[in-house]
Amino acid sequence: MKTIIQVVLWVVCIGLGFLIYKSVNAPIEFKKVKQERFAKVISKLKDIQKSQESYKFVNGKYANDFKTLVSFVDTGKITITQQRDSSYMEFDKTYGIDLLKEVKIIDTLGFVSVKDTLFGNDDRYKTMMNVPGAPNGEKFDLESGFIDRSGYRAAVFEAKVKKNVVLSDQPKDLLLIENSHMSVEEVNGTEIKVGSMTDVSTNGNWPPIYDKKEDN
Repeated sequence: MKTIIQVVLWVVCIGLGFLIYKSVNAPIEFKKVKQERFAKVISKLKDIQKSQESYKFVNGKYANDFKTLVSFVDTGKITITQQRDSSYMEFDKTYGIDLLKEVKIIDTLGFVSVKDTLFGNDDRYKTMMNVPGAPNGEKFDLESGFIDRSGYRAAVFEAKVKKNVVLSDQPKDLLLIENSHMSVEEVNGTEIKVGSMTDVSTNGNWPPIYDKKEDN
């Protein structure tokens, strides 16, 4: 009877030890997985960001779907210009004399490929709509439009994915905490996104640490 009790106690101790280890180690593993996956997602969002900025530079608005955006990167051209100051004499009827007029002249120097400028020989832009590691092949949500800001019609866009998609296989309790983050050191809210449909911004909602990782 004594031996049985000892065995049971050992089993209980081992079980408690495992639970303690799991409770301590699980958040560490979760953070590691989260940062690795978020870094890949953010890298894709940065590709979308610079592609959209180039699209707006040429078209005056943002692309509303990935088919249009990819096609633009694939075949689009960006005009290279140079601005210089110039002046000339013009007769002024008010004063009855020639006055010096200063103007700015914009010269077109040529055209460059959007693809070569943004991605070089890399064709990853063709799959920038795909969420890295998504369990069911999910794609980023993309939308664009215009908002009014003090009488000015400003073009806006937003690309995003829910954290639940990126971390779908992770512990639900830790995912719940992740979705409630409000900190300058975290990706706040329930989504990872770039741009905004309510503000004139092309920034992402991730902290600087993810930019530093990419720089390294």
